[in-house]
Amino acid sequence: MKKTVLITGASSGIGEITAILLAEMGYKVYGAARSIDKMKPLESKGVSIVYLDLTNEESIVSCVETIISKEGRIDILINNAGYGSYGAIEDVPIEEARRQFEVNLFGLARLTQLVLPNMRQHKSGRIINVSTIGGKVYSPFGGWYHASKHALEGLSDCLRVETKPFGIDVVIIEPGGIKTPWGTIAAENLKKTSGNGAYANFVNRVYNFMIKSYAEGKTLTEPKVIAELIVKAATTAKPKTRYVAGYMAKLALFMRKWLSDKMFDKIITSMYKE
Repeated sequence: MKKTVLITGASSGIGEITAILLAEMGYKVYGAARSIDKMKPLESKGVSIVYLDLTNEESIVSCVETIISKEGRIDILINNAGYGSYGAIEDVPIEEARRQFEVNLFGLARLTQLVLPNMRQHKSGRIINVSTIGGKVYSPFGGWYHASKHALEGLSDCLRVETKPFGIDVVIIEPGGIKTPWGTIAAENLKKTSGNGAYANFVNRVYNFMIKSYAEGKTLTEPKVIAELIVKAATTAKPKTRYVAGYMAKLALFMRKWLSDKMFDKIITSMYKE
Protein backbone atom coordinates (compact mmCIF):
# COMPACT_ATOMS: atom_id res chain seq x y z
CA MET A 1 0.00 0.00 0.00
CA LYS A 2 1.29 3.43 -0.94
CA LYS A 3 2.11 5.68 1.98
CA THR A 4 0.57 9.14 1.86
CA VAL A 5 2.76 12.20 2.36
CA LEU A 6 1.73 15.79 3.05
CA ILE A 7 4.47 18.38 2.53
CA THR A 8 3.99 22.09 3.13
CA GLY A 9 5.85 24.85 1.33
CA ALA A 10 5.85 22.77 -1.83
CA SER A 11 5.68 25.65 -4.31
CA SER A 12 9.45 26.09 -4.58
CA GLY A 13 12.90 25.14 -3.35
CA ILE A 14 13.39 22.34 -0.86
CA GLY A 15 9.68 21.52 -0.60
CA GLU A 16 9.18 21.26 -4.34
CA ILE A 17 12.21 19.01 -4.83
CA THR A 18 11.27 16.80 -1.86
CA ALA A 19 7.75 16.32 -3.22
CA ILE A 20 9.10 15.23 -6.61
CA LEU A 21 11.66 12.83 -5.11
CA LEU A 22 9.07 11.10 -2.92
CA ALA A 23 6.59 10.84 -5.80
CA GLU A 24 9.31 9.23 -7.92
CA MET A 25 9.80 6.67 -5.15
CA GLY A 26 6.15 5.68 -5.34
CA TYR A 27 4.68 7.62 -2.45
CA LYS A 28 1.31 9.33 -2.76
CA VAL A 29 2.41 12.91 -2.29
CA TYR A 30 0.31 15.98 -1.58
CA GLY A 31 2.13 19.27 -2.00
CA ALA A 32 0.60 22.16 -0.09
CA ALA A 33 1.12 25.92 -0.36
CA ARG A 34 -0.78 29.17 -0.88
CA SER A 35 0.32 29.46 -4.51
CA ILE A 36 -1.59 26.84 -6.47
CA ASP A 37 -0.28 28.25 -9.76
CA LYS A 38 3.35 27.77 -8.75
CA MET A 39 2.61 24.15 -7.81
CA LYS A 40 0.86 23.29 -11.09
CA PRO A 41 4.05 21.81 -12.65
CA LEU A 42 4.17 19.30 -9.79
CA GLU A 43 1.07 17.57 -11.14
CA SER A 44 3.02 16.34 -14.16
CA LYS A 45 5.46 14.75 -11.70
CA GLY A 46 2.72 12.77 -10.00
CA VAL A 47 2.22 15.13 -7.07
CA SER A 48 -1.30 16.15 -6.03
CA ILE A 49 -1.60 19.77 -4.99
CA VAL A 50 -3.74 21.33 -2.29
CA TYR A 51 -4.20 24.91 -1.11
CA LEU A 52 -2.89 25.71 2.36
CA ASP A 53 -2.58 28.98 4.26
CA LEU A 54 -0.93 28.27 7.61
CA THR A 55 -2.30 31.50 9.07
CA ASN A 56 -5.91 30.41 8.44
CA GLU A 57 -7.66 27.79 10.57
CA GLU A 58 -10.26 26.91 7.93
CA SER A 59 -7.55 26.37 5.33
CA ILE A 60 -5.57 24.08 7.62
CA VAL A 61 -8.63 21.99 8.52
CA SER A 62 -9.74 21.78 4.89
CA CYS A 63 -6.29 20.64 3.75
CA VAL A 64 -6.19 17.72 6.20
CA GLU A 65 -9.82 16.73 5.66
CA THR A 66 -9.37 16.74 1.88
CA ILE A 67 -6.42 14.36 2.01
CA ILE A 68 -7.89 11.99 4.59
CA SER A 69 -11.23 11.83 2.73
CA LYS A 70 -9.38 10.75 -0.44
CA GLU A 71 -6.63 8.56 0.98
CA GLY A 72 -7.92 7.51 4.40
CA ARG A 73 -4.64 8.37 6.06
CA ILE A 74 -1.60 10.64 6.25
CA ASP A 75 1.49 8.59 6.99
CA ILE A 76 4.16 11.25 6.73
CA LEU A 77 3.80 14.96 7.50
CA ILE A 78 6.67 17.19 6.37
CA ASN A 79 6.35 20.65 7.91
CA ASN A 80 8.59 22.54 5.51
CA ALA A 81 6.82 25.91 5.03
CA GLY A 82 8.34 28.94 6.67
CA TYR A 83 9.95 32.32 6.07
CA GLY A 84 12.38 34.70 7.74
CA SER A 85 11.15 38.00 9.13
CA TYR A 86 14.24 40.17 9.60
CA GLY A 87 14.56 43.56 11.27
CA ALA A 88 15.65 45.00 14.60
CA ILE A 89 13.46 43.62 17.38
CA GLU A 90 12.61 47.19 18.32
CA ASP A 91 11.46 48.00 14.79
CA VAL A 92 9.47 44.93 13.72
CA PRO A 93 5.74 45.53 14.30
CA ILE A 94 4.29 43.05 16.77
CA GLU A 95 1.69 42.15 14.14
CA GLU A 96 4.52 40.95 11.88
CA ALA A 97 6.19 39.14 14.78
CA ARG A 98 2.91 37.32 15.39
CA ARG A 99 2.67 36.39 11.70
CA GLN A 100 6.20 34.99 11.86
CA PHE A 101 5.11 32.70 14.68
CA GLU A 102 1.80 31.89 12.97
CA VAL A 103 3.59 30.50 9.92
CA ASN A 104 6.72 29.02 11.49
CA LEU A 105 5.17 27.61 14.66
CA PHE A 106 1.44 27.90 15.34
CA GLY A 107 0.23 26.97 11.85
CA LEU A 108 2.67 24.07 11.85
CA ALA A 109 1.47 22.99 15.29
CA ARG A 110 -2.20 23.18 14.29
CA LEU A 111 -1.58 21.10 11.19
CA THR A 112 0.26 18.56 13.34
CA GLN A 113 -2.64 18.45 15.84
CA LEU A 114 -5.07 17.61 13.06
CA VAL A 115 -2.89 14.88 11.55
CA LEU A 116 -2.01 13.12 14.81
CA PRO A 117 -5.37 11.42 15.50
CA ASN A 118 -5.17 9.65 12.14
CA MET A 119 -1.59 8.57 12.80
CA ARG A 120 -2.51 7.29 16.27
CA GLN A 121 -5.42 5.37 14.76
CA HIS A 122 -3.00 3.55 12.46
CA LYS A 123 -0.38 3.19 15.21
CA SER A 124 2.31 4.64 12.97
CA GLY A 125 3.44 7.87 11.39
CA ARG A 126 6.30 10.24 10.90
CA ILE A 127 6.41 14.00 11.43
CA ILE A 128 9.39 15.85 9.97
CA ASN A 129 9.85 19.45 11.06
CA VAL A 130 12.19 21.51 8.91
CA SER A 131 13.92 23.83 11.34
CA THR A 132 17.35 25.38 10.73
CA ILE A 133 20.66 25.74 12.54
CA GLY A 134 19.06 29.11 13.36
CA GLY A 135 17.02 27.18 15.91
CA LYS A 136 20.20 26.81 17.95
CA VAL A 137 22.39 29.71 16.84
CA TYR A 138 21.52 33.34 16.12
CA SER A 139 22.36 36.33 13.97
CA PRO A 140 21.78 40.09 14.27
CA PHE A 141 18.31 41.31 13.28
CA GLY A 142 16.84 37.83 12.96
CA GLY A 143 15.33 37.88 16.45
CA TRP A 144 11.75 36.96 15.60
CA TYR A 145 12.83 34.35 13.05
CA HIS A 146 15.31 32.73 15.42
CA ALA A 147 12.78 32.85 18.25
CA SER A 148 10.25 30.94 16.13
CA LYS A 149 12.83 28.31 15.20
CA HIS A 150 14.13 27.95 18.77
CA ALA A 151 10.50 27.37 19.75
CA LEU A 152 10.10 24.78 17.00
CA GLU A 153 13.09 22.87 18.34
CA GLY A 154 11.55 22.71 21.81
CA LEU A 155 8.12 21.81 20.48
CA SER A 156 9.57 19.02 18.36
CA ASP A 157 11.53 17.52 21.26
CA CYS A 158 8.43 17.39 23.45
CA LEU A 159 6.30 16.03 20.61
CA ARG A 160 8.83 13.26 19.95
CA VAL A 161 8.59 11.99 23.51
CA GLU A 162 4.79 12.28 23.64
CA THR A 163 4.08 10.44 20.40
CA LYS A 164 6.68 7.67 20.60
CA PRO A 165 4.32 5.28 22.46
CA PHE A 166 1.93 5.49 19.48
CA GLY A 167 4.57 4.43 16.96
CA ILE A 168 5.02 7.96 15.65
CA ASP A 169 8.50 9.33 14.95
CA VAL A 170 9.34 13.04 15.10
CA VAL A 171 12.41 14.22 13.21
CA ILE A 172 14.04 17.65 13.01
CA ILE A 173 15.95 18.84 9.93
CA GLU A 174 18.53 21.56 10.56
CA PRO A 175 19.84 23.09 7.30
CA GLY A 176 22.70 25.56 7.14
CA GLY A 177 23.17 28.01 4.27
CA ILE A 178 21.06 26.88 1.31
CA LYS A 179 20.89 28.35 -2.19
CA THR A 180 17.26 29.49 -2.20
CA PRO A 181 15.47 32.88 -2.46
CA TRP A 182 15.03 32.82 1.35
CA GLY A 183 18.14 34.89 2.08
CA THR A 184 17.54 37.70 -0.40
CA ILE A 185 13.90 37.98 0.69
CA ALA A 186 14.95 38.18 4.35
CA ALA A 187 17.62 40.76 3.51
CA GLU A 188 15.19 42.99 1.63
CA ASN A 189 12.77 42.70 4.53
CA LEU A 190 15.57 43.76 6.88
CA LYS A 191 16.45 46.80 4.76
CA LYS A 192 12.81 47.86 4.54
CA THR A 193 12.19 47.47 8.26
CA SER A 194 15.38 48.86 9.82
CA GLY A 195 17.50 50.35 7.04
CA ASN A 196 16.95 53.98 8.03
CA GLY A 197 16.57 54.05 11.80
CA ALA A 198 18.81 53.88 14.85
CA TYR A 199 20.27 50.55 13.73
CA ALA A 200 20.91 51.60 10.13
CA ASN A 201 24.71 51.40 10.16
CA PHE A 202 24.83 47.82 11.44
CA VAL A 203 21.74 46.84 9.43
CA ASN A 204 23.30 47.92 6.15
CA ARG A 205 26.44 45.88 6.84
CA VAL A 206 24.32 42.81 7.57
CA TYR A 207 22.18 43.51 4.50
CA ASN A 208 25.21 43.72 2.22
CA PHE A 209 26.60 40.49 3.65
CA MET A 210 23.31 38.64 3.15
CA ILE A 211 22.80 39.93 -0.39
CA LYS A 212 26.33 39.00 -1.39
CA SER A 213 26.08 35.56 0.22
CA TYR A 214 22.72 34.62 -1.26
CA ALA A 215 22.95 36.44 -4.60
CA GLU A 216 26.29 34.87 -5.49
CA GLY A 217 25.60 31.68 -3.59
CA LYS A 218 28.95 30.16 -4.57
CA THR A 219 29.51 28.46 -1.22
CA LEU A 220 25.89 27.75 -0.37
CA THR A 221 24.46 24.25 -0.52
CA GLU A 222 22.05 23.23 -3.28
CA PRO A 223 18.48 22.69 -1.99
CA LYS A 224 18.48 19.15 -3.40
CA VAL A 225 20.95 18.15 -0.67
CA ILE A 226 18.40 19.03 2.01
CA ALA A 227 15.55 17.51 0.00
CA GLU A 228 17.45 14.22 -0.16
CA LEU A 229 18.08 14.44 3.59
CA ILE A 230 14.36 14.91 4.22
CA VAL A 231 13.61 11.91 1.99
CA LYS A 232 16.08 9.86 4.02
CA ALA A 233 14.45 10.95 7.27
CA ALA A 234 11.01 10.13 5.85
CA THR A 235 11.83 6.68 4.50
CA THR A 236 14.51 5.10 6.70
CA ALA A 237 13.27 2.44 9.11
CA LYS A 238 14.84 4.00 12.20
CA PRO A 239 15.38 7.73 11.69
CA LYS A 240 17.67 9.89 13.78
CA THR A 241 16.05 12.57 15.91
CA ARG A 242 17.97 15.27 14.00
CA TYR A 243 19.69 15.63 10.64
CA VAL A 244 22.14 18.46 9.96
CA ALA A 245 23.50 19.52 6.55
CA GLY A 246 24.31 22.59 4.51
CA TYR A 247 26.92 25.31 4.37
CA MET A 248 28.55 26.02 7.77
CA ALA A 249 25.87 23.99 9.57
CA LYS A 250 27.99 21.56 11.57
CA LEU A 251 30.73 24.11 12.28
CA ALA A 252 28.23 26.70 13.52
CA LEU A 253 26.56 24.19 15.84
CA PHE A 254 29.95 23.02 17.12
CA MET A 255 31.02 26.59 17.93
CA ARG A 256 27.72 27.39 19.62
CA LYS A 257 28.03 24.31 21.81
CA TRP A 258 31.59 24.89 22.98
CA LEU A 259 32.16 28.65 22.90
CA SER A 260 30.92 31.09 25.52
CA ASP A 261 28.05 33.41 24.65
CA LYS A 262 30.35 36.44 24.49
CA MET A 263 32.88 34.67 22.29
CA PHE A 264 30.13 33.56 19.91
CA ASP A 265 28.77 37.13 19.89
CA LYS A 266 32.20 38.40 18.80
CA ILE A 267 32.49 35.85 16.01
CA ILE A 268 28.99 36.58 14.72
CA THR A 269 29.55 40.35 14.84
CA SER A 270 32.94 40.11 13.11
CA MET A 271 31.26 38.58 10.03
CA TYR A 272 29.63 41.91 9.24
CA LYS A 273 32.62 44.27 9.38
CA GLU A 274 32.87 46.83 6.59
